[in-house]
Formats: sequence, structure tokens, C-alpha cells
Amino acid sequence: MISAIASGQGKTTVTAAIARHFTQHGKHVRVFKTGADFIDPMMLRQACGSAVFSLDLWLLGLPACRALLMEAAQQADLVLIEGVMGLYDGTPSSADLANAFGVPVLAVIDASAMAQTVGAVAMGLRDFGPVQLAGVVANRIASDGHLAMIQNALRDIPVLASLRRQEQALPERHLGLVLPDEVGGVDEILNRMADSLSLDVNAWQVIPTMRFTDDESLAVDVPQLLAGKRIAIARDASFAFIYPANLLALEQMGAQLDYFSPLADQAIPAQADALYLPGGYPELHAETLSQAHTWLTSLHAFQQAGKVIYAECGGMISLAESLLDLNGKEWKMAGLIQGQIKMQKRLAALGMQSWITEHGELRGHTFHYSTFDCPLTAFSHTLKQKTQDQGEAIYRIGQLQATYFHAYFPSNYLATARLFLHSDN
Repeated sequence: MISAIASGQGKTTVTAAIARHFTQHGKHVRVFKTGADFIDPMMLRQACGSAVFSLDLWLLGLPACRALLMEAAQQADLVLIEGVMGLYDGTPSSADLANAFGVPVLAVIDASAMAQTVGAVAMGLRDFGPVQLAGVVANRIASDGHLAMIQNALRDIPVLASLRRQEQALPERHLGLVLPDEVGGVDEILNRMADSLSLDVNAWQVIPTMRFTDDESLAVDVPQLLAGKRIAIARDASFAFIYPANLLALEQMGAQLDYFSPLADQAIPAQADALYLPGGYPELHAETLSQAHTWLTSLHAFQQAGKVIYAECGGMISLAESLLDLNGKEWKMAGLIQGQIKMQKRLAALGMQSWITEHGELRGHTFHYSTFDCPLTAFSHTLKQKTQDQGEAIYRIGQLQATYFHAYFPSNYLATARLFLHSDN
């Protein structure tokens, strides 16, 4: 488990550097991301070469987390789990996840503005829970002398790795890192980070490893609720926020997935029974989307044919009548849902939520920097995990459902399947 005292310490950078380092040395590395996140896992996938799944005790539940870890442990030489926020933040926290499976913790500490105090921070992280602290990754160190002061202050805690200040870091946007495809020379950046990583090989080799008993089962019985169905999925820079587990869940339920790009002005595949519009950055591509006539024509025809549409967050934004960007410019959107999306610099909503459907609880999260001025009455609302207060609105218009809520499909296969089936079925 790679964690820290807070966000901004460099967890993703360090995780990516470690993953790329061991991958370069011929090791098979699997990486997980704690919490609800789309962009960091894309960058981590770029670093390790395999899909990065979420690992969260609330979002997935303990049995599903165990199954994913067991599968990864059987496949990989090294399994990394990037934590969320600070080690003890959230309920459940990254520390709870680590302790649930006996996973040792690597504490990433931004040492750019401290030296010996790194020791106090590390001991506090170890003892507060406590957790099994394997060691420290000293990030953004300035010199060998700086590193030596840190090592002397850590007493019995080893510095497993250190990383110098990077002249070129992974760029960020308001939701976190930018998409890997938008970064010129991203592999070169990752390679430089891996080359800059100073690893204590001897200390690394004696980290206690996680063990599973032989009688623990990997079997997950997924009902074939979508057998024979074809689901069209928008996938490009405007519709990029998709949990890999969501795609796997749809396939495991028997669906065939057909991808297309609205930004490239591609039509919805004609053979599709349902349409999935995931989240993303439509606000960054509003002009292109507003002029994508082939995409828009196919979308209206799809709705008029009475086919199923499920849109979440950015997907819903693309279906509104208009979008008002941060510069005050209004862009025409698809117009399938009445109302205007208004972008803002301040975070509008963040946190884990759940949708209590007639088929049970569907878990997920919300994270957006816009508001929706919509005259429609919501069909339903999600519930906030922490307070059980009313969360995001869910709108239903015929066979169309749209919401800011990002659903995690494996949390409820039946409720998920109903999102993509005609309401008369």
C-alpha cells in the first residue's frame, strides 16, 4: 500500500515510478487504486502496462477486494495499491484496507520542506492506527545530504526509496492528472521518473508479504443478465471516465460492447440495443461536440427509436440543451434533456454515494465542477454515504436515464443490468 499524510505528497508519481522501474526490470506489476478515481488509474496503467482496478472496502466490499487481490497475486511479481488522500482519511480508510489483508504500507513523504521531521511524520503514520509500516519513500529530495539527514532521523524505519525533485512532472487538471493521451512523451516522463528512483534493493526484498490461505475462493458467479445484448459505449477524450471493472461487468453479464467516438463525429453503432455515455470532459470539447452532426443525428434517431440510453456526469452534460463554460460562452449540446449545464471553478460535489434501486443498492461516487439548471422533476436521488442525505438527482425520460452519479457496476449486477434493458422487458 502506497499512502501518505495527505493528497499532494506525490503518491501517484511514486507509484508510477515504482511500477515502471520494476516493469523495466522484467517484472509483472499489477496496480490498484483505492477510492473512486478514473484519471490516476489511466496514468498508472501507462506505467505498468495492465488495467488498474479500484480497490475500496466500501465501493466493492471485502470479498470482492479479496478476490481481486488474490487474482493479482497469482499473476504478478509485485502488487501495488495506491491509497487515497491521507492514510487514515475516510471511512473506511486506506489504513483499513491495508490492515484488512495484512498489506504493508509504504509512506510517501514530501521532504522538500523538511528533513529530520520526516521521522516524526513516519512514526505518527505507523503508530496512529497502527499499520504495518514497511518503510518510507522520500519524495522531492534535494541532495544526498538531505537524504542522509532523513535516514538518520527515521531510526528503525528504512527508506525504501527516494525520488529527486522532477523538472518535468505529470501534469494536472482540476480532477487530477490529465489523460495520458494528452501528454506529449508521457512514456519518456515515466522512464525518467523510474530512472530517478533510488531503490534500496536489500530493504525492499525483506518487506513482509501478504499471504492468502489455499481454501479462499476466487469464484464470482455473474448472472448472464445481458446475454445477446449489444451496448454502444462512447469512448474518447470527452467520454473517458469508465471503471475498467464496469466494462468487465457488462461483458461478464453477456453483453457485447461496441465503442465509438462522438469527438470523431462517429455515429452510434446501428446494431446497438443500448447506449452508455460515461463521464469525461465534454466541457473541454464543447465546440467539437456541438458541431458533430453525424453523432448528434444518430443520437436523436437512437432516442426516437425507443432504445435505452444511460448517461452519467459528462455523459449527461452532453445531453443537456446547452453548456455555459468558464468564459461565459454558451454551447449548444444534444438537447435530449431540458436545462443548462453551468461550469464553475469551485467543486460542486464530491464523495461516495449509493442509488437505492428496486433491485437493491448500486454504489458509486460523484465528482463534478458544474451544476445543472434542469426544470425536470428527478425520478430518484442517490444517498450520500457519510450522512445518508439526499445526493445526486436521477432523471428519467422514456428509456433515457441520466445523472451526475458514477455507478460502480459490480456492486450490484441486477441493478446494473436494468440500466441497459428496455423498461418493458
